[in-house]
Amino acid sequence: MATRETLTQLRKRVENCLGQKVLLKTNKGRKKVFVKEGILEEVYPSIFVVRIDRGLSSERKVSYSYSDILTETVEITLCNNDRKIQAS
Repeated sequence: MATRETLTQLRKRVENCLGQKVLLKTNKGRKKVFVKEGILEEVYPSIFVVRIDRGLSSERKVSYSYSDILTETVEITLCNNDRKIQAS
């Protein structure tokens, strides 16, 4: 069971990557997995926001909660050194 300390530690790990390019692997269920590349733009107490550039001056912001990482619905990998942000 995830505790408040686990979520706090996870938030700090995500916060340390603020402004960096990340690779998001999102599990949408029924064998649907989406992989997107973006920049970790904002960190809030309950969620974090990633800006995804879709080309042709079109960008999108997606937000996820820290519990999405805990439940492995979202997997974040830093693009510059292939280090994953995981719950431990």
